[in-house]
Amino acid sequence: MTEILATMQRYAQEFIALRHDIHQHPELPFDEHRTSDLVAERLRSWGYSVERGLGGTGVVGQMKRGAGRRTLGLRADMDALPIQEATGLDYASRNQGVMHACGHDGHTAMLLCAAKALAESGDFSGTLNLIFQPAEEYGTDDSGAVRMLRDGLFDKYPCDAIFGMHNMPGWPQGHLVFREGAMMASSDKVYITLQGHGGHGAMPHKAADPVVAAASLVMALQTVVARNVDPLQTAVVTVGVLQAGRANNVIPDSARLELSVRSLDPEVRRLLEQRITALTHAQAQSFGVSAEIDYRRGYAVLINSPQETELARRVGVELVGAEGVTLQGPPLTGSEDFAYMLEQRPGCYLLVGNGDGDSAGACMVHNPGYDFDDANVAVGASYWALLVKRFLV
Repeated sequence: MTEILATMQRYAQEFIALRHDIHQHPELPFDEHRTSDLVAERLRSWGYSVERGLGGTGVVGQMKRGAGRRTLGLRADMDALPIQEATGLDYASRNQGVMHACGHDGHTAMLLCAAKALAESGDFSGTLNLIFQPAEEYGTDDSGAVRMLRDGLFDKYPCDAIFGMHNMPGWPQGHLVFREGAMMASSDKVYITLQGHGGHGAMPHKAADPVVAAASLVMALQTVVARNVDPLQTAVVTVGVLQAGRANNVIPDSARLELSVRSLDPEVRRLLEQRITALTHAQAQSFGVSAEIDYRRGYAVLINSPQETELARRVGVELVGAEGVTLQGPPLTGSEDFAYMLEQRPGCYLLVGNGDGDSAGACMVHNPGYDFDDANVAVGASYWALLVKRFLV
């Protein structure tokens, strides 16, 4: 479908410049005021009705055309990360310690580019809802998607289906990746405190050592995935923090562990919580210490619905050809709060390759050297425009 790509190339330079501007002025979750201003101003200028404030700093632009009764939602995220940029780019972040290290500046630019093209010459009949979401990186079950939903997103803006797109280093630039079913993992955080009884390092028999208990627990937790989860299922239990003591001859009173727990199935997620909780208490008791567990559920499993994923695939093949599409890509153990929108509406979350091999775009997200590939502005915008044309008929 070279025609729509060629058309979008004429729009793209404006929005590449806009992305660079957003990249220079990154904003942390729920602080995306400048970005929201920019988005709302442009949507209004193109004729969209605009509502602000959903989820705090969220923006929704709506356009209705023709007699069509179908409704479609397209979502882009806007927030940045607390990372010090190290790209050396001319348009590098001017905000110390804050960086668009996940490409949300590019996602916003892609959807805005499509929004302008659709406003000027879009051929569709129905209602188009453009959702610019804050705080995807918030990492808890009170993220931007959750707050927008709580503020009545789908009550105010009904959507028969909802779609989202994310860039992905490691795939060739512009390559589109789809997956029906579970595509991204749930993400839970676990905070464990082992409370013992401190003492002199030379007289360990007079103490209840939480460090030894913590060390044993770290090893025991590895058996949850190895021996409790079906080998054909995916699960991750990572101990990222182990803190205890400050002197080599002092047995501390307590030790603290922090875990990241991920899965691609809601039942496996429940099993992980059950086994981690039981194992922690059993290990603590065996060493004569006590355990306190703060188990915090984060993002849900992201599950793409069959019918909408099939449509998304067809649009991808039409746009870039069969060679530029992976119809059933592998799942990711990263997490995404678009999952909450997909729990309420059918839809599909897809990936667009940011570059592979030795290309600059191959640097993984959440890295101080990462940058979104500008060539994807036209690709992503073209995809959105074509999806609108095929869905709103």
